[in-house]
Amino acid sequence: MISRRVLLRNGGMALVSLGFAPGFVARTAAAGADRRKILITIFQRGAADGLNIVVPFGERDYYAARPSIAIAAPSRTAGGERDGRALDLDGFFGLHPRLAPLLPLWQQRSLAIVHACGSHDPTRSHFDAQDYMESGTPGVKSTTDGWLNRVLRAERRADASPFRAVALAAQLPRTLQGTAPALAMTDVNRFGVRGGAGTQASFEAEYAAAADRVLQRTGKDAFDAIRQLDAASPARHQPENGAVYPRSAYGQALKQIAQLTKADVGLEVAFTESTQWDHHANEGAANGQLANRLDDFAQGIAALVTDLGSRMQDIVILTMSEFGRAVAENGNRGTDHGHANAMFVVGGSVNGGKVYGRWPGLAPAQRHDGRDLAVTTDFRDVFAEIAVRHLRVRDIRTVFPGFDVRNERFLGLVQSAA
Repeated sequence: MISRRVLLRNGGMALVSLGFAPGFVARTAAAGADRRKILITIFQRGAADGLNIVVPFGERDYYAARPSIAIAAPSRTAGGERDGRALDLDGFFGLHPRLAPLLPLWQQRSLAIVHACGSHDPTRSHFDAQDYMESGTPGVKSTTDGWLNRVLRAERRADASPFRAVALAAQLPRTLQGTAPALAMTDVNRFGVRGGAGTQASFEAEYAAAADRVLQRTGKDAFDAIRQLDAASPARHQPENGAVYPRSAYGQALKQIAQLTKADVGLEVAFTESTQWDHHANEGAANGQLANRLDDFAQGIAALVTDLGSRMQDIVILTMSEFGRAVAENGNRGTDHGHANAMFVVGGSVNGGKVYGRWPGLAPAQRHDGRDLAVTTDFRDVFAEIAVRHLRVRDIRTVFPGFDVRNERFLGLVQSAA
């Protein structure tokens, strides 16, 4: 299959990355009527500190290793987010107090957590670890496409919408790169060619006159997509149910994902990212740099779930970060690059209210390389379970080449889609 990527830009006001295959026909009405499952992925870039996000307050060695940045254990009285203590989940783990907006999701059993999760590859490079997680092939630098793009290829649809896979980002992320069509946009209101009808008509005429027939068809598909989104008017779908999104780029990206979802344009996979999680110095405990990032992170997810309401029955939100942080704080009251981390899984079909994965312990002899939380759940097992049970991918072997996916290793995070 031949595919082309078309970049349409005018004065920096719009950025669209298209990978349509020739012969694509958009069928928005069919896509909207199908009640397709949607996966929303959030990448926490910079290696978030999973040990201070999902706090193992029942682990004595956690406090011994972090004398100034550990989160205090829950008190027997209410008010964890007010007194700076962890929010008790199960008597051993607790949420950072700034994650209080997510606690109702846990109590409603629509939030599950996977701890001690990650890649068995030993890299401590942000660039390599992010590449491995997004490609789904840890340790292999030659992979040319992303795991989510392979999910799209594994389940081809004759009626696929051009908005089947959308990244609210400045460029197409590694995880969506490949031969399956995918879009990147920074603003749904600026999707396409700006500068007036004449400008778009001029671009369309140039593509129509191209000698390359593949380029002609790809250009037509691109402009059909622009008209489709204009007709759907996702911006008219304002937040519902009292949802208030953070004003950050991350918060506004989640708001636009909700708008695309409610516009019924055929969205199935969405991506956005949250940055600035690399806290080598002055990380803070209940307050500080990490706490501020968690405010934005939690408020965004809570707003998204509130906004989408009953639609969450068909949606799973998955968070990830390339690796965790070292168990012990460093001399600058921060944390250095580590190994295993925590993932959040949110949705109406999620078997929530539980921390999944085998806890390896934090005693020095139990640590990876004597310093890090050890990996006991391969992140690909989490990705694979969601792909199979939520997105209904039948041949998962093509999505994770070289990895022996086994249903018996699935944790039971989500119920199988009907």
